[in-house]
Amino acid sequence: MKTIPFLFFIVFLLVGCYPDETLNVPVTQTNVQLETDLDKFIESNFREEYGMAIRYRFVDRYIKPTQRVAPPKLEVVKPMLDFIQKFWVDPFLEVQNGEAYFRSYVPSEVVLLGGFIYNDDGTVVLGTADAGAQITFTYVNAIDPTDKEWEELQLHTVYHEFAHIVHQRHKLPPDFEKISPAGYTSPGFWVSLSDEDALKRGFVSPYATSSPNEDFAETVAFFLYNKNFETEFMTDELGCTTPECDARNAGRKMVREKLIAIIEHYKKVVNVDLQAVRNAVQAKLN
Repeated sequence: MKTIPFLFFIVFLLVGCYPDETLNVPVTQTNVQLETDLDKFIESNFREEYGMAIRYRFVDRYIKPTQRVAPPKLEVVKPMLDFIQKFWVDPFLEVQNGEAYFRSYVPSEVVLLGGFIYNDDGTVVLGTADAGAQITFTYVNAIDPTDKEWEELQLHTVYHEFAHIVHQRHKLPPDFEKISPAGYTSPGFWVSLSDEDALKRGFVSPYATSSPNEDFAETVAFFLYNKNFETEFMTDELGCTTPECDARNAGRKMVREKLIAIIEHYKKVVNVDLQAVRNAVQAKLN
């Protein structure tokens, strides 16, 4: 991620939130599957335990025919599963009613891909979800517990996509779309916004401005994994003397309203305290 165009495209496609993102790979593989120790581990700890199938071998539906991606290396699969257990599964199991929620809402399929998904137009897909039935992790081959950028990418992906399942089943919190209605952007415009632009509009990221659904999922994801969430998005700057400072604080007020609505919504529809989940996540982060 050294060049400017590559960085731009990484930002451009944190999509993966649309139900038509069926995964297809133009790779032929035999149907013979050897039952390895890894397969047995997956069967016991994920499929039997949570009804979650872990796909680490290529089959003919992981990405579209127009896309390219590297497969995961065998040696990174178990460490990635440990990462998923620690940062996605365990935090929900550790909070009141979290286990029942996780078991009821966890997607039936998790796909691991070695690298980013490259489109023919040069854009890059960081992670995907398919209508609550599947979550795809990319860039798995680069797993490194000491790489905070890699860690944040994976946490952002899974918390964002898992949050989508809540509004897909229960809609958005009442009047959520009315908190910052003027801040939502037209299709594709969000890529031209900076982080500060988004904050002034009342959003945690430029991508959050793309729709109320993405706003909901982005706010949940940032709240759970961002150590500095309160400082960056909740706490007003003191002694403002410029319009820019006032605009940032006005944006933070809207973010606070959204977070309150989201936390209340989670308690009401899934009976889980999202603040407790954040506490569990943050306790695991270095």
